[in-house]
Amino acid sequence: MGARARNHVGLGFVFGSRSSKEEKAAATDKVSADLSQPRDPQAPKGRPTPKRAVAQSQRKSVVASTGNRKEDAKRARERRRVEMAKQREALASGDERYLPTRDKGPVRRFVRDFVDSRFSVAEMFLPLAVIILVLSMVRVPSIQNIALILWLAVIALIIVDSVGLLFRLRKALSQRFPDEPRRGAVAYGLMRTLQMRRLRLPKPQVKRGERP
Repeated sequence: MGARARNHVGLGFVFGSRSSKEEKAAATDKVSADLSQPRDPQAPKGRPTPKRAVAQSQRKSVVASTGNRKEDAKRARERRRVEMAKQREALASGDERYLPTRDKGPVRRFVRDFVDSRFSVAEMFLPLAVIILVLSMVRVPSIQNIALILWLAVIALIIVDSVGLLFRLRKALSQRFPDEPRRGAVAYGLMRTLQMRRLRLPKPQVKRGERP
């Protein structure tokens, strides 16, 4: 019985030492992996490292902060004012650097030029709608009938012209930008046709008939 007890003690010592070695090795590997992964200094402990863009924005916000809430708010308003002024200038000049996100990129620039180089029936929708509205208010049945016919004709022309533009623009985009993302570009162009040319933003950069 004494020999058997000694054997149990010896086996427990061997397996115990082996398991303790494995636990130490696992802990060492975990520490090494943590040290090998760079952690952003702005990231709180115990949380995943934020992306570089987020970390940079956090650092900028920390640097820009003065510790005075009123001063920080004043600086933020001034920055927004400057950004909006640059954006207004870009909408007039077409400067890509300061355009809103929905207007940026070569695809959107091509769509604007494609639409602006052509005459669209939809751009005359607002003035025609005003004329038809005035005619429909006249208490003469024949004039009201004319206004109704004009209204239906305008709607039909806009639909036909927009469908034709849709196919032409989609074809031109697939040829010019086969590898670029084009999601929403055609709808962007159709919405632009609904605005009168001189009221469009960003301002047209091509003349009518000029090939984009």
